[in-house]
Amino acid sequence: MEPTNPAGLPEHIPTHVAIIMDGNGRWALARGLPRLAGHRAGTENLRRIIEACIEFGVHYLTIYAFSTENWGRPQEEVQGLLHILEDVIDRELQELSDQGVQLHHIGRLDRLDPTLQKKVLHAIEYTRENNRLVLNVAFNYGGRDEIVYAIQHMIKDGVQPENVTDEMVSQYLFTAGVPDPDMIIRTSGELRGSNFLIWQGAYSEWYFTPTYWPDFDKEQFRLALEEFSHRERRYGHVSETEGDLAQHA
Repeated sequence: MEPTNPAGLPEHIPTHVAIIMDGNGRWALARGLPRLAGHRAGTENLRRIIEACIEFGVHYLTIYAFSTENWGRPQEEVQGLLHILEDVIDRELQELSDQGVQLHHIGRLDRLDPTLQKKVLHAIEYTRENNRLVLNVAFNYGGRDEIVYAIQHMIKDGVQPENVTDEMVSQYLFTAGVPDPDMIIRTSGELRGSNFLIWQGAYSEWYFTPTYWPDFDKEQFRLALEEFSHRERRYGHVSETEGDLAQHA
């Protein structure tokens, strides 16, 4: 897949962007609406960001839709979020497929109703041949839970301690086969990782914005990509400038 990189975009576009879609509830409360109205508005905004990813040439998008800790929220909100997921699959699957979106789920399906589990698995199978954008939906996902899951399965497979490598651990994660995110965006002004992609995000560039998720539009997304293009990714090494200075010191 070649990025389209339309005019006005930075030349260097991240391959994989992950987003903590935060602020739906506060967006709703600021407008005198119930929290679920904010979650629905956030779902509507996701459609716009998916379209922007396709237009801008981002190949992978991972969204934090529901964490393992979110089960502790009020039951009405939890059930509402589950209903929104089911509704999105029912209403949006064909459109997403027509756009070339390949759906993946990361996390555990076991706490979902069997009917919803079947719908998620059907959506994954239905879009498996698409290749314009891979959309990873993190639902009932937690970074620590993912690492525990990987360790359990390595032990079950009889992996010997001396054979454990970074690459092997990555293959046991829910995101196996997906490149690590180049950039992680968190909306709403919160400055924490919230148990999201702990392993995969070790060297990701973080971008924090005070904008609530329902208001994080295409232009806001473009600004985030612009900021990313100005970052120098060093992966624990010194920068080229620092290296040059050291050589001439």
